Amino acid sequence: MSNETPARPLRADAARNRALILKAAGEVFAERGLQATLDDIARHAGLGTGTVYRRFRDREAIVEALFVERIDDAVAMAERCLADPDPWHGLVTMLETTCALLAVDRGMREVMLSSAYGQNHVATARARMVPLATALIERAQAAGVLRPGIRSEDIPLIFLMMSTIDDFAGDSAIPLWRRFFVLIIDGLRTQPGPDVPLPVGFDQEQVTHAMAGWRPAARR
Repeated sequence: MSNETPARPLRADAARNRALILKAAGEVFAERGLQATLDDIARHAGLGTGTVYRRFRDREAIVEALFVERIDDAVAMAERCLADPDPWHGLVTMLETTCALLAVDRGMREVMLSSAYGQNHVATARARMVPLATALIERAQAAGVLRPGIRSEDIPLIFLMMSTIDDFAGDSAIPLWRRFFVLIIDGLRTQPGPDVPLPVGFDQEQVTHAMAGWRPAARR
């Protein structure tokens, strides 16, 4: 069950505050990730911290309320891709659309790629993506356009690689993931595809700057 409170219908002002909180949470989580606090969200919404706690018991409750709907949207997108008559186009569209979302929304990235958040409804919604990804892969392989060794377990790791590239890019305005997405897609094909120009990448100065700011992740 969700931790969100209360269960009864909200008054107009309470409903307005709830909407403000969720909007602020979406913006704060997208920029800072799920480590952002309820105080951060309240400040961004222009509300008192007590108001946030009256609407949501804790940060997990906000994650549930905010990201279940977003993951539902991602599931609906994957279902549309599965209905695409072109198996290759459907698979690539799912991969590219999800990578684009994760590149700009750090909170969504953490929800989809980590088991640390969303143990209730979010985890259930996230699990709905697995059979869809499997079906997209198997359909593309049956059509002979996707390498036979690719498995559904590879998909989250592709997303993780793409999001890590954008972490490496830092505050750069260049969507660096797009360049390497083209390379990965070429590697997934059974046969060479059309010669797609590579999106812009970093120059040597930008690479040096990014490497200077990189820190290894702590081992758990």
